[in-house]
Amino acid sequence: MKFPLGTRSTTPGQDAVLLLVRFVLGTVMVAHGWQKLDQQGLAGTADGFAAMGIPFASAAAAFAIALEIGGGVLIALGALTPVIGALWALHMAGAWWFVHRDAFFAAEGGYELVLVLGVLGLLLAGMGAGRLSVDGLLTRRRPVDRQPELRAS
Repeated sequence: MKFPLGTRSTTPGQDAVLLLVRFVLGTVMVAHGWQKLDQQGLAGTADGFAAMGIPFASAAAAFAIALEIGGGVLIALGALTPVIGALWALHMAGAWWFVHRDAFFAAEGGYELVLVLGVLGLLLAGMGAGRLSVDGLLTRRRPVDRQPELRAS
C-alpha cells in the first residue's frame, strides 16, 4: 500500500523547487496568522470576519489562525502537505469569495494575492512535498511490498 501522504516521483530539481515553494508559502502563512493573532487577537479577528460577512466568524477566525500558523509550519516542514495544501486552497477560495472578489489587484483589495497563494496550495496538494520533506522521509522509510501477488494466491 502506498503511503497516503507520499510524494510523486520527483527529480532532484523538482524537489528543490518544492522545498522553496513550501518555505515561501509556509513563511507567508505564518506571517499572516501571526499578524492576526498579534495585532487583533482571536476576538478582534472574529469581529473583523463578522463585519465582512463571514459566517460562523468566531470559528472561522480560530480556524484561519490555526491553519495559517500551524499549517504554515507544517507546509514549511513538508508534513501532511497534501491535506494542508488543500485546506489552504479552500481557505484562499473563501478569502476570495467573502473579501477580495470585487477587484483583481491587491492594492485595490483584490484577489491577485489570494489567487497565487491558493494555487500554490493546490500545487502542493497535488504534487506533495517532494523528497526533501517530512512526508518524503516517511515515504522512504516505509517498506516496499515487492511481492503482493504472493499474498493474493
